[in-house]
Amino acid sequence: MRVCIFGAGAMGTSLGAALSKAGVPVELVSRNAAHVEALRTRGAVLSGSVSMTVPVTAMLPEEMAGKYDIIFLAIRRRGNREAAQGLLPYLKEDGALVSVQNGLPERALSEVFGADRVYGCALSWGAERIAPGEIQMTGGSFSFSLGAFGAGSKLQEIAALLKRAGSVTVGELQELRFAKLAVNAAFSTLSVLSGLTFGELASRHKKLALALMREVFRVARAAGCKKLPLNGHDLFRVFSGPWAGLLLPFAMKPYKNTRSGMLKDLEAGRRTDVDYVAGAAVDEGGRLGVETPLLEGAVSLVHDIENGLAEIAPETLQLL
Repeated sequence: MRVCIFGAGAMGTSLGAALSKAGVPVELVSRNAAHVEALRTRGAVLSGSVSMTVPVTAMLPEEMAGKYDIIFLAIRRRGNREAAQGLLPYLKEDGALVSVQNGLPERALSEVFGADRVYGCALSWGAERIAPGEIQMTGGSFSFSLGAFGAGSKLQEIAALLKRAGSVTVGELQELRFAKLAVNAAFSTLSVLSGLTFGELASRHKKLALALMREVFRVARAAGCKKLPLNGHDLFRVFSGPWAGLLLPFAMKPYKNTRSGMLKDLEAGRRTDVDYVAGAAVDEGGRLGVETPLLEGAVSLVHDIENGLAEIAPETLQLL
């Protein structure tokens, strides 16, 4: 079986390291030549909450050849349409395209690959690239929430492969996606606005974080979700009740040192993927007739930061 991870950034590289250590042959593809060279020379070096150095196979996109049984898509969402068209010739006719991205990417990907070849997988850890070939793990463990967008004939095969690297939950894709989206739309967005870690947000700004999560909950319910399973818990039940404020800091403890990956985008002078994270909930809410004023305000503030009209600071949260 040929397996590719297209987009060997922090999350893609850590996924590749976990699979490679478990004995799964996988090819990591990145446009970053320095990163590819470091991976080839030293392997993937993981530190922080997970510490290991793993030999991996790495290459540039132009070095790809042949067809793959499974392609894990791990690039920034902004480049999905171009990447999908470019990857189409590399996926076998009966192959699987598995998005490990945030947000709700599968519908657009299905327009390129066909619904029955598209799967979604939420990764339950945080990571950031600190140097070529070096990944800082900022919380969580190697666990996966996997679902099929279409018929899902390869679902169990993909699950078996991922189980070699960690724990796997197989479920209704929409519910799994909205569960992760509720957390990311709140914490990643507030982190990029404030510069704070997820742990700091959960303890100092829990009301604001919960308000954003609950807007996503309303969209998820309108989309037909009966539950939002994440790490063995139903977010609907845990964070809709009166004890939510007390529970939130404990729930976010494994990610207490995590900061939004969008901060790296801003440091590099790039626009963020906020339109595909919190913005995905806003768009879906618009499609379903659910108002999301707080999420819309947060997305707008991120764009203000991109355009130099606001700054990354805890005080920026007061504008919400």
